[in-house]
Amino acid sequence: MKHPFPSIPTIFAILFITASLAAAERAPVVLLWPNGAPGSEAKKDLPEIDLHKSYGSIAGIHNPSITAFLPATGRATGAGILVIPGGGHRELCVVHEGYNVGQWLADHGIAAFVLKHRLAKETNSTYRIEVESLADTQRALRLIRSRAEEWSVDPARLGAMGFSAGGELVNLVSGRNDDGNAAAPDPVDRFGCKIAFQGLIYPGRSGDILPRADSPPAFLACGFDDRQDIAEGLAEVYLRFKRAKVPAELHIYTGTGHGFGLRASNKGPSSEWPVRFREWLDERGFLQGKP
Repeated sequence: MKHPFPSIPTIFAILFITASLAAAERAPVVLLWPNGAPGSEAKKDLPEIDLHKSYGSIAGIHNPSITAFLPATGRATGAGILVIPGGGHRELCVVHEGYNVGQWLADHGIAAFVLKHRLAKETNSTYRIEVESLADTQRALRLIRSRAEEWSVDPARLGAMGFSAGGELVNLVSGRNDDGNAAAPDPVDRFGCKIAFQGLIYPGRSGDILPRADSPPAFLACGFDDRQDIAEGLAEVYLRFKRAKVPAELHIYTGTGHGFGLRASNKGPSSEWPVRFREWLDERGFLQGKP
């Protein structure tokens, strides 16, 4: 006979997700384009879709935004990170690859901004990864820089971290960026969208990650039991960074598959990847104002 009540781990996971969503509700949400994203103005008032409340997944994003997780007063190091959740470009896993990560970073002195971008592979989507999704990523970085003083972020220490499909966008923006357009009528577009460092956490399309000598340093992490193109592909990506003479650090966690993100249920070495990431930032000199 099945037990009529959820298991203790299930209850704990639900409580953790509820707490994460509550924290996200308290964090300020800033639209990337107040009047609607270019090409999506007519859809800007459409509500987002909650797909899987059990683990926090959304779709139907037509008015892209960032949710800001800011360190407490006196705790800011000056580093900032754009966090891009995964979901195969069909949805966004905004809790364990977004809000949980943003809150952890803020608690450790790093300003974090969780991106909700337009999804290219959602059913009936007219968006494209290298057009609208990339444009949202670039705009988010410009927006953070435009408010860097307000959010205690050093523009020279702004990076990006992506999970799975989000890692694809981080890789794209690491190679497709600019210093802004000083003559742009929109003040936000006068700021650049370059990143100082990148975190690629089990990124998709590893074959597309082709570092150049001017690529930002990279922190790479995945599970040993992930699919071949990621578990083996990321090892090859590390070698590409090394051959390009770009600093990189690789972690492959045994007994771990895809999508571990940051969850209360994570156990073993893979649960410590945020600590390793922060240590790496410190070693690279991005945490100058240590809390």
